[in-house]
Amino acid sequence: GQPFREGMAFRCNLDGSEFEVVGHNFRNNYELAVDSFGTVWQSDNDDDGNRAARINYVLEHGNFGYADEVTGDSWQKPYLGAPEDVPHRHWHLTDPGVVPTLLITGFGSPTGIVHYEGTLLPEPFRNQMIHCDAGPNIVRAYPVQKQGAGYEAQIANLVHGARDSWFRPSDVCVAPDGSLLVADWYDPGVGGHNMGDIDRGRIFRVAPPGHRYQVPRFDFQSIDGAIQALQNANLEVRYLAWDRLHAAGLEAEPALLKLYASEHAPFRARALWLLSKLPQRGAEHVARAARDADEDLRITAIRAARQIRLDLEAFLSELVNDPSPQVRRECALALHGHASPAAPRLWSALARSYDGADRWYLEALGIGAEGQWDACLDAWRREVGDAWRSPAGREIIWRSRAKATPELLAQLILEPADATERTRLFRAF
Repeated sequence: GQPFREGMAFRCNLDGSEFEVVGHNFRNNYELAVDSFGTVWQSDNDDDGNRAARINYVLEHGNFGYADEVTGDSWQKPYLGAPEDVPHRHWHLTDPGVVPTLLITGFGSPTGIVHYEGTLLPEPFRNQMIHCDAGPNIVRAYPVQKQGAGYEAQIANLVHGARDSWFRPSDVCVAPDGSLLVADWYDPGVGGHNMGDIDRGRIFRVAPPGHRYQVPRFDFQSIDGAIQALQNANLEVRYLAWDRLHAAGLEAEPALLKLYASEHAPFRARALWLLSKLPQRGAEHVARAARDADEDLRITAIRAARQIRLDLEAFLSELVNDPSPQVRRECALALHGHASPAAPRLWSALARSYDGADRWYLEALGIGAEGQWDACLDAWRREVGDAWRSPAGREIIWRSRAKATPELLAQLILEPADATERTRLFRAF
């Protein structure tokens, strides 16, 4: 509760330094998957039997709502403004400060997840999460589409144990040839409390008909070979390639620039991460990527700028007015914990472009203002004047945590409003 609760997602450097919490207040999160742009995805499991298992886009530093943020109470304890349906009530999704859920998948026992960036599988599964759910005996993808500052997703089944209900997929990985390997713990039930079979397990390979399994030969010693390996769908191959190219430093720059000019955005992002680490040259490459026509590369540039500790005030000054809500979302997240006197001005610019309906964007604003809500809200109110009472302004007040927030909420509560809106404001109050 100070501030973290329940399940958490962490990250750190390989030597354990810079350990930090990426997200918290999950119930039973299992594994993280990271795509080439640095976006983090994961599953989360409900209280058993409540049909509220879910898939998350892990908005950095977000609260994901399993327990009440303030009291730590379970969702089963009645609370003001609670949604009628269990899945939304289960994750406190109508509370200010709770990150939206990408997709409710219903009954399940979520397990391993990977982000597939290969080309061997058919188009619906490319550049998508591939996820195991042992409860309903299934491996599936969740094709995502951008929606404002966040995403929406659907379900696309890949492997289903329809003829064998003991199929319990526990993990999925991408092989070097682009096929999938699925681990099956094979049991009549799920969970470790009442295993019915302790002798058998299986590994399945998923590939198009007739595609023989073959591990390509990789040349990690030469720069050209490492560049080729960096484009592989297998994470271990990519890591070995990254390590070689990172060690090569400026010697690898021409080859990385050539890859950055590729038409395939994930390859460009992989090149950018390495270019950003080049001695004396990283800032130049990141600045160029911040002007890229592809919004995903601009997002990657913001994340890379934070890693190499660029002056965020200067770096974000133009990006806070970017036409893409996804890029502006990333600007807001970059302001989290940023103590610069310019941060409230940058935050205000981001808040002024809020449309009043995009909950992903609103929560990113909340995360960005954390620790400096008074200065951020003051800067925004000075610039918008009476427009703080507009529909978009009311939402920002509802999400805010400044000293002035209770008084502003009280003013809104006393204005004419329907019962649902008044209840919602009281909950925030």
